Amino acid sequence: MDYIVLDIEFNGRKFASDLPMEVIEIGAVRLDAELRQTSQFTALVKPVYFAKLNDFIQKKTGIPQEGIDAADGFPAVIRDFLAWLGPSERYLIITWGGEDMKRIVFDTRMHGLDDAYWLGVNYYDLLKGYIRYKGVTNDVSVENALADLGLSGDDIQAHRALDDARMTAEILRAVFPHLNFERVQQYVDVYSNAKERKLVKNAIRIIAAQKVTPTWPLIVEHVLTGKLATDDVRKMAELEAVFDAEMAKPQRKPKPSAEPAAAKTEPRSADESSSVQ
Repeated sequence: MDYIVLDIEFNGRKFASDLPMEVIEIGAVRLDAELRQTSQFTALVKPVYFAKLNDFIQKKTGIPQEGIDAADGFPAVIRDFLAWLGPSERYLIITWGGEDMKRIVFDTRMHGLDDAYWLGVNYYDLLKGYIRYKGVTNDVSVENALADLGLSGDDIQAHRALDDARMTAEILRAVFPHLNFERVQQYVDVYSNAKERKLVKNAIRIIAAQKVTPTWPLIVEHVLTGKLATDDVRKMAELEAVFDAEMAKPQRKPKPSAEPAAAKTEPRSADESSSVQ
């Protein structure tokens, strides 16, 4: 079994737009069963939209505009990447979060290419594995995970795809014995984002704290309306499933308040003692 540690960089915009963000760089390293690097892949990608990188993206990634201008488009680069992966080799893709697979699927569809391969390939989200291992709840950046593990990334440039893939590979090696690879998954379309799902979960807690039973219509009317597109049937179905799953969890009982110290030392009368059943 080989491990393909994958990282994607994508462009952005400074203003709201219906135009999609696109992959601008693919980087990956191949590790063998002993987690030794055996090869690597790196390529810039010239996007259709926002082909001129804005200042923020250039500063964050260090990707030169002339490199993007001279790069091949996504169809050519993804063909090269698939050829590098190899059609008959057994491998598992490793990502840091789910955004990398999402961006590849979205760009594949945008260019009218067949997405069947990307919907069927197995991948493991190392970010989730790391969070479970560390017992934390918030997302962690690759750089912070490296620092937490005492690993050096001094010779690596963050936010370049190949370098991020190399850093992710270092984390994989460090925590590999603690990972549960039964959590391998395949890409599934998601129509809500983490912020929207968290909004539903928080609404349940707030409403319950007011001694009111949370219901889905109540949350839609008083929490979601005006904050997201409630006419998006697929999004709302996902968020209702989040609501159902959250409501199915055992409800936490409030902690009893501490008894005042005076009450602990003050003896009860005989009448008070006999009233306790």
